[in-house]
Amino acid sequence: MTIQSCVKIGGVAAVLVAVALLGMSFKPRPAHADDDDTSSRIKIGFAIAPVPLNLEGKNRALVGLGSYIVNAQQGCNGCHSAGPATEFLPGNNPYFGQPAKVNPATYLGGGRDFGPFPGPGPFPHIISRNLTPDKTGLPEGGHTFEEFVQIMRTGVDMDHLHPTCTGAPDGICLPPPFDGNLLQIMPWPVFENMTDRDLRAIYEYLSAVPCIAGPPAPSPLHNDCE
Repeated sequence: MTIQSCVKIGGVAAVLVAVALLGMSFKPRPAHADDDDTSSRIKIGFAIAPVPLNLEGKNRALVGLGSYIVNAQQGCNGCHSAGPATEFLPGNNPYFGQPAKVNPATYLGGGRDFGPFPGPGPFPHIISRNLTPDKTGLPEGGHTFEEFVQIMRTGVDMDHLHPTCTGAPDGICLPPPFDGNLLQIMPWPVFENMTDRDLRAIYEYLSAVPCIAGPPAPSPLHNDCE
């Protein structure tokens, strides 16, 4: 082998060693739970919240994330308001081609009538519940976080508004095979798959929105703000 060949081989080897050392100096960044750009979702959540938020004593990041989930992912107000006629402010209904602006007077206050369930007949009207906090500061009429998780994971109706019929339907009870212990309209079979952190964020956000007063129990809109 000539000296010139040895020099060429040595040069190639030196380059390979340099590349290897360079690769060792740049280790891949480990993945973290916040790599899904959670900070951006929190910022968006605050930007799109349609009502003033009470952040006193609350986890600000969870409130922002909860707003993003409630207002940008799930559209909770679509069901938990009085319906399309009052869901948006006059002149701000996006379905009329107008700039969308939610009506704060009905936001998450419940009252949407889904009609007789399971269909026409002497069956109960399912009315969406008031999700705003009561005078204790707890959402959904005073439910604790543990109760909220139970509702979201199992669909249990803690208000027991529509028990299973034991006789003829009377406009209040639900006919079998529907289980009156469970919420029949709310899509809890989907929500039960949410992470504990997301559920906590939703709860924290619902605790931060203004209270909307409602009639006393057993009305599905019951809520005492004072």
